[in-house]
Amino acid sequence: MKRSSWRFLWKSEDIRNKLLITLLLLAVYRFVANVPVPGLNHAAVKGLSQLTGAGGSLVGLLDLLSGGAVSRFSVLAMGVYPYITAQIILQLLTPVIPALERKMKDDPREGRIWMEKWTVILTIPMAILSAFGQINIFNQMLSSQGGAATSVLQHYGFSGTNLLPTLAAIISMVAGTMFGIWIGQLISEFGLRNQGLSLIIFSGIVSRFPTVIAQMVRRPDPLNTTAYISDPWWAFVIILAVFILTIFGIVYMQLGRRNVPVMFPGRRVGNRMSMPVRSQLPLMINMAGMIPIIFAQSFLTFPAILASFFLNKTNWVGKAANWTYTNFGGNTWWYPVMFFILVVLFCYFYTDVLFAQQDYGENLKKQGAQIPGVVRGKPTQDYLTRVQRRITLPGAFFLGIIAVLPNIMTGVFKLFGKTDIAGLGLMQASGLLIVVGTVREIVQLIETELRMHGYDDRLIN
Repeated sequence: MKRSSWRFLWKSEDIRNKLLITLLLLAVYRFVANVPVPGLNHAAVKGLSQLTGAGGSLVGLLDLLSGGAVSRFSVLAMGVYPYITAQIILQLLTPVIPALERKMKDDPREGRIWMEKWTVILTIPMAILSAFGQINIFNQMLSSQGGAATSVLQHYGFSGTNLLPTLAAIISMVAGTMFGIWIGQLISEFGLRNQGLSLIIFSGIVSRFPTVIAQMVRRPDPLNTTAYISDPWWAFVIILAVFILTIFGIVYMQLGRRNVPVMFPGRRVGNRMSMPVRSQLPLMINMAGMIPIIFAQSFLTFPAILASFFLNKTNWVGKAANWTYTNFGGNTWWYPVMFFILVVLFCYFYTDVLFAQQDYGENLKKQGAQIPGVVRGKPTQDYLTRVQRRITLPGAFFLGIIAVLPNIMTGVFKLFGKTDIAGLGLMQASGLLIVVGTVREIVQLIETELRMHGYDDRLIN
């Protein structure tokens, strides 16, 4: 029976040390994720978990992606997402600004160093804006709910005695984000290489799973504070089956490739000329990952969040704000339809941006390679773009279905008269995509490390 080289995982000192360093740094990150923002209003933060509509959807999504840091409003409430936002902004600006595009093409190594430097620089103002916006939005949500606590901070404002506590809270949140980025870079350098930020986000999402499972088994009844309820047994079965099928589907789509034949020219070895080499260029079905879901979620949530600032108005502005808040709150039938359409559109948009940056046509031309029957250079890039757009269709539709899966499952459970199912927290599309993708990358990285250290099951066995 063939044995796997993974049995040597703990015997390799180098790999063992990398795993231990990674686990230690993740433990430090998770510990800091429980440190609250100074001046926190605990009663208001508890009210965040009771929000409904668009506010509740946004808080739930942010809490999932931050590993529960939002529900505790810790210094890591923003996670590392200001850094990811800055990264996406620079990626989108590169094909728009010719100077940036030339810099990335002329010297890719220096371009990556420049990109990393300015991503970190841009992260600081993005984190300041995110911290200020997050506090303001949560305060407005609490005010619109009509509760006693209307601010997540005990002292909030930019005048008088509120100024220093407010600045302290914002600075601590920005420092928390930069600390998370630093931990991620340490993991990439001394632990599992190039996996730092992915593992930071992954650890936050996975840390929420035990809480969701515990709520499925036992949680307070919202209608009776002295009683407890749980999801019915058949809901467990349905959620588990859909969860497993979704993971298989995500893996299948992430592994999906369209191999385009490419001919590389022969090389001269001494007085002999080798034959041309036939190879393949793999094009991914889902190149955009989870980014279209985040774009679509933000696009749909923003009008409701903006409307929440005008709900107390009594004129036509207040009426328009109430209509917007209600219809963009996630409880209407057309919300998942629009969500699905936007995910598909953003999937095509972001894939086009990424594909244009890679410029396969020019790169293949420099190597002397050619796709049979296609002229080198721009015609090759145009041909590959058409192929990429065609194969993106099934990936985009699958991503759209995954995005609205919680809405589909909610509708299914409503048919059985169940409207409060805690297990739906496991169906968040962004979380599942990140978890599955990170696990695949870690497995591939560990297998590569084992082979580099001589623990190759093909040679050992």
